[in-house]
Parts: sequence; structure tokens; C-alpha cells
Amino acid sequence: MLLSTILLQAAGAVAWGKIAGAVGASIAAIAAAFGIGKIGQSAMEAIARQPEAAGNIRTAMLIIGALVEGACLFAIIACLMAIVM
Repeated sequence: MLLSTILLQAAGAVAWGKIAGAVGASIAAIAAAFGIGKIGQSAMEAIARQPEAAGNIRTAMLIIGALVEGACLFAIIACLMAIVM
């Protein structure tokens, strides 16, 4: 009974907003990694089909990757603000 009381008090002390912020930041990072991997996979397949368009495909891949990374950064900052505040 003493252990369950201690665990309940510890769980009550942790704010749910902090847990949600940490989970949200991890989901945003995993989603961005998956998205950038998918972009790279699709770009390599497109370059394999049309090697003469490799420069244009690579440029588009870098721009889209940067946009995904920027969106991930904003999501992680918002989640970290939920943890801090």
C-alpha cells in the first residue's frame, strides 16, 4: 500500500502538460525524420528513372526538406514551450 501511495503522489506531481509537450516534441521529430526519408527515397527513384533531370530533382528535394525541417522546428519549439511554461 505504501508503494502505490508513493507512485500516485509522484504521478500527481507531474503536470500533464509537460508530459504532453514531451510526447508532442518526440512525435514531431519522428514525423519529420520519416518525411525527409520519404522525400529522399522518392527523389532517388525519380533520378533513377530520369537521370537527366537529376539537378532539378535534387534542388526540389533540398527545398522541400528544408521546409519540412522548418515546420518540425516550430512544432518542437511549441512543445518545449509547453514543457517550460
